[in-house]
Amino acid sequence: IDPGHGGEDGGAVSCTGHKESQINLSIALRLDDLLHFLGFDTVMIRYCDQSVHTGGNSIAQRKASDLKNRVRMVGEVPNAVLISIHQNFFPESKYSGAQMFYNSHPKAKHMAQNLQKSFVSTINTGSNRKEKPVTGIYLLEHIAAPGVLVECGFLSNSAETIQLQQPAYQTKLALSVTAGYLCCLK
Repeated sequence: IDPGHGGEDGGAVSCTGHKESQINLSIALRLDDLLHFLGFDTVMIRYCDQSVHTGGNSIAQRKASDLKNRVRMVGEVPNAVLISIHQNFFPESKYSGAQMFYNSHPKAKHMAQNLQKSFVSTINTGSNRKEKPVTGIYLLEHIAAPGVLVECGFLSNSAETIQLQQPAYQTKLALSVTAGYLCCLK
């Protein structure tokens, strides 16, 4: 489970000043708890709001180190499946809802489809958003495992930002990811 960003790389920032990295971590920790409760052996990329870099003098170098370490950590887990938790941002505030992006691994599209269906049926009812293949995302392009980037919502939408900060809503998001993942195992 990858809580995206961390530390000095806070990711997107809402209009109220809330960092994506902190929301990602809260959701990921809930997801980790749920999957453990169901008997899954999970590995978290990070447990606190910090980067996982191991070197670099500049922010760019530390961010590159962070991404390479995330790739390495996924590669060290036998039969890994990556779920990377993120929040979206767009200059226009009208956009909302979750969307899944998946890598080129043959099993990733199926996982993304199930996760997207889970969100549409439980949280984003009526949403027309579809899962999409992704390019240009270092982590997803450099792992050998199936990987899905879960954009849980838009920090650029003030109503959704309020929800994304609420522990009960974060639990709902984690439950939706869990339900979608369980459907992949059928």
